[in-house]
Amino acid sequence: MKHPVDPATTPRAKAFSLWMKSPMPMVTLTKTMDITHLVKVSRKSGLKLNMLMCYCIGQAASTMQQFYLLPEKGGLMQYDSLAINVIVPNREGDINSCDIHFTEDLQKFNADYLSLTKKASEECQSSFLENDMVIGTSTLVQTEIDSVINQYTELFVNPMVMWGKYRKGFWKDTLPVSLQYHHAQMDGTHGATFLARLQEKISQLKISL
Repeated sequence: MKHPVDPATTPRAKAFSLWMKSPMPMVTLTKTMDITHLVKVSRKSGLKLNMLMCYCIGQAASTMQQFYLLPEKGGLMQYDSLAINVIVPNREGDINSCDIHFTEDLQKFNADYLSLTKKASEECQSSFLENDMVIGTSTLVQTEIDSVINQYTELFVNPMVMWGKYRKGFWKDTLPVSLQYHHAQMDGTHGATFLARLQEKISQLKISL
């Protein structure tokens, strides 16, 4: 669920007053992730690498209170749960998006990921979760991407994590990741902490095969 809160009563009060009227309130941080372990998990389990990335994003974000507050319509909205948005190529050559409710249950998250992305691809329709704080993702696997900088529209101020094709190495596989967020939602230290926690979740992911 979600409900409006008075920004002055939250830890984001000062940032809210500084950044809500900024013409460009978005911040982008980039970090090159070591995804060697995640690639191995994907290969051994047969689970999609993109799904595992989305799951790790949800894990990292769910540990930080900043991800549960989002600027909306000039105010702040408090959320109780998170979702990961995935962009899906559809059968007509266009794209659709689907919001996948985040749960720590990897089996459930994977089942939802597969069913919702398949439905979006086949039916060419997007699906949205209004009561979850949505973290956007965009995967540009056509080539290696170093960074994606400040995509902004007033219609979508949610945090977004973006990446391209991962880089295969002899000993290590790497993936540059861009995190974009609204400055009223979090500061640079929070963004950096999220990226550090994302690396931890990627490197420490354990699943039952």
